[in-house]
Amino acid sequence: MATTRSLHILNRQQHFFNKVHSTWLARGSANKSDEGWLSSMFAHKVDARKDAHSNLLSKKETSNLYKIQFHNVKPECMKAYNKMSDEVQKELHRDASYPCEVIGSWNTWYGEQDQAVHLWRYSGGYPALTECLSKLNRNTAYLAFRKERSKMLISRRNQLLLEFSFWNEPVPRSGPNIYELRTYQLVPGTMIEWGNHWARAIKYRQENNEAVGGFFTQIGELYVVHHLWAYKDLQSREETRNAAWLKEGWDANVHYTMPLIQKIESRIMIPMEHSPLQ
Repeated sequence: MATTRSLHILNRQQHFFNKVHSTWLARGSANKSDEGWLSSMFAHKVDARKDAHSNLLSKKETSNLYKIQFHNVKPECMKAYNKMSDEVQKELHRDASYPCEVIGSWNTWYGEQDQAVHLWRYSGGYPALTECLSKLNRNTAYLAFRKERSKMLISRRNQLLLEFSFWNEPVPRSGPNIYELRTYQLVPGTMIEWGNHWARAIKYRQENNEAVGGFFTQIGELYVVHHLWAYKDLQSREETRNAAWLKEGWDANVHYTMPLIQKIESRIMIPMEHSPLQ
């Protein structure tokens, strides 16, 4: 049974790659090279944009803004860094006057090593972000934390994000789980196409409750998409991803979104002790 199922998955994947290969061959021989190739790759018609993609793709019923932080930590400081981050985040959550909350905090297991990743939510959008930063800049304990933390870091960067309207709302979950953050650098101008395809495709990735959240950047590196997934372990990840290929329509989503991607990165992450996403 397992062998038959594996062969079925391999056959569907091979069919997909043959389809992509045929498209690329057709591109080289077509008389109307650009127009013919593009129309073959994007069979689903996408309406012309009449608004910013942030307005077309984000959730209208909420005004949440997200921030993702990537901290590269000195290897010898990781334990102290995690402990200090735990204490500070708990203090912020106890104070209801701060319109922000940590959605999840992780250490990278596979991918960029000695790295911490934090996902924050600001309830109220940009005004909430401004209010929170203003209060933190007057918080002497937090300023002392930042000074001490700077001694532990090699580098840091962040991005401001909005969440896709069709993705799951990230909510606390019990563990143990591992998390995968899949990051896509898209071709500029293709965010609407990406959203159109994934609005249909997300239904194929719900059976095991693996979909945590989907986001796209507003400030920082632009045309970047983050998909956050949860799995029991690496074996569960493999089985869940393989199962998607057995569903009619998933291969079409991969086929149509591949030309939109410039770069893909995958991080496997372990939740920190205080993370709401365990």
